[in-house]
Amino acid sequence: MTIATRKPVEERTDVVIRFADDSGTGMQVSGDQFASASALFGNDLSTLPDFPAEIRAPAGTLAGISSFQVRFSSEDIHTPGDDVDVLVAMNPAALKVSLPLVRANGIILVNTAGFSAKNLRLADYDTNPLDDSSLDRYQVFKVDLVELTKSALKEFTDLSAREAERAKNMFALGMVFWLFHRPLEHTIEWISAYFNRPGREKFIEPNIAALKSGYVYAEATELFATSYEVKPAPLRPGTYRNINGNSGLVMGLIAASKKSGLPLFFAGYPITPASQILHELSQYRHCRVRTVQCEDEIAAMGATIGAAYGGSLSVTASSGPGIALKQEALSLAISMELPLVVCNVQRGGPSTGLPTKTEQSDLFQAICGRHGESPLPVLATSRPGDCFDVAFMAARIAIKYMTPVIVLSDGYLGNGTEPWRIPEADELDAIPVKFHTEVEGFEAFRRDPETLARPWALPGTPGLEHRVGGLEKADGSGNVSYDPINHEVMTHHRADKVARVATEIPPTEVHGPDEGDVLILGWGGTYGSIRAAAERLSAAGHTVSRAHIRWLNPLPSDLEDILKRFKRVLLPELNLGQLSTFLRSRYLVDVQSLNKMQGKPFTSGEIEDAVRNLL
Repeated sequence: MTIATRKPVEERTDVVIRFADDSGTGMQVSGDQFASASALFGNDLSTLPDFPAEIRAPAGTLAGISSFQVRFSSEDIHTPGDDVDVLVAMNPAALKVSLPLVRANGIILVNTAGFSAKNLRLADYDTNPLDDSSLDRYQVFKVDLVELTKSALKEFTDLSAREAERAKNMFALGMVFWLFHRPLEHTIEWISAYFNRPGREKFIEPNIAALKSGYVYAEATELFATSYEVKPAPLRPGTYRNINGNSGLVMGLIAASKKSGLPLFFAGYPITPASQILHELSQYRHCRVRTVQCEDEIAAMGATIGAAYGGSLSVTASSGPGIALKQEALSLAISMELPLVVCNVQRGGPSTGLPTKTEQSDLFQAICGRHGESPLPVLATSRPGDCFDVAFMAARIAIKYMTPVIVLSDGYLGNGTEPWRIPEADELDAIPVKFHTEVEGFEAFRRDPETLARPWALPGTPGLEHRVGGLEKADGSGNVSYDPINHEVMTHHRADKVARVATEIPPTEVHGPDEGDVLILGWGGTYGSIRAAAERLSAAGHTVSRAHIRWLNPLPSDLEDILKRFKRVLLPELNLGQLSTFLRSRYLVDVQSLNKMQGKPFTSGEIEDAVRNLL
């Protein structure tokens, strides 16, 4: 549904909208539906969901605000935006938390019904900001969304007043859809499917009616004098879908299962923000995917090891606290030299910390977090769509080198979305798998001379019986060995095997001059902010280069030479300088850290300011 507007239309190339309300009231749904509609329309987009850890945080409080920020554009974009153009604030707390992000002359759509004396007090307002001059620098549109929604739904007599009020988010969404010429059809289909279950069917028509009423009201009222158009972005030809990082990991693992011919086994325990991986994989039984929700993280790691020993593409996923519990058994997998993938969707810590907020503070844990010398390959994803590629590559490396592999994602990437081009099947390389079958001369730890991988001999194969476990193994035979020289040999074998993975790493791309004053180096979810900052600095005439590394262990073989070609290296990290510590100790290069520990991703402006200070 799209109504031809009689009002002036202003064209924009880039818009950032933030929906904000109490947790549990549907703001995540509203934002996600706007993002989906924009993706289907053909815009490039990036999203930033932000919500408290409580399922139902205290209503009206600053700590209980849930928001969803979406940036959509007719051009190529890389971040969810530094400044907000449109804020939809349903109560005073939502306004107060989000107001510092709204640009001057930005649009603020407020639900006046939410600005009660109680809510003003909970948000620490002494006076009502809608009645004083504190919002004079913005375009403020005051709408009683509760009364308008109830009026729109008065024909639905089987709804209680509270049930009718809950549809106010759909009314507000309809208004924003009109403001930016978004089609309603996709959201109407979503509403019909979401409420199509016993006891919930009665909410289908009221929510559709609220959505349409908000759209019509925005056109009919004199409140808005102008609407805005953001044209589709020029994207590479292909079939696209809106994807978040967790879904990207899921798709990449399934693709690796198909390309290797191995069944995919996943064992996990629910933990924020990684739980979606288990939930989504459980829907793909028809793709030879088997999932097990275990009683704890230790059991999940044990099951993952067992499935790898039995010949599956075996995967587990968690976040920092769960990875800590898995580490002892992960050392067993390294000792047994079995192929499996461990996904860590990082969150704020330590302990329970900030479970719904993003961080990059598990790098030390991934590389050095086990007892003994227990190296394994570590990769990091940089964008939601990149999660697909990294998961696929991690599975290939695990199988080729017979080793566990850790994939580092984070909450920002896991929950954030972007348009993703679905690759054609023939664009993905096959993943060769060779189970050992020859009995003559079989030794469980005789190594491939190129990769140092041991043979993958499935249990139950006649004549290939062999012993596995955590005790040190004799080089070649795999028998238990306490010989000190043999232990050192095996330790070097395991380390050298991981080091040889460096041959799989393509040359590091340096965007900008190959040498010069400043290199902005990044890993993980800082990619978009770094790229946006570097492009703005270059446009302003500054000579700035950037590089982003996917491989954290082993590091790219050309990285040292690249770092030493620049006078200054700036490394933004959502931690206190973990990768910079590794690089300084490894290469004796003065890598300067830009650190942030607020549970939020970097803005491009923060990185741009840091580079300007260096220059």
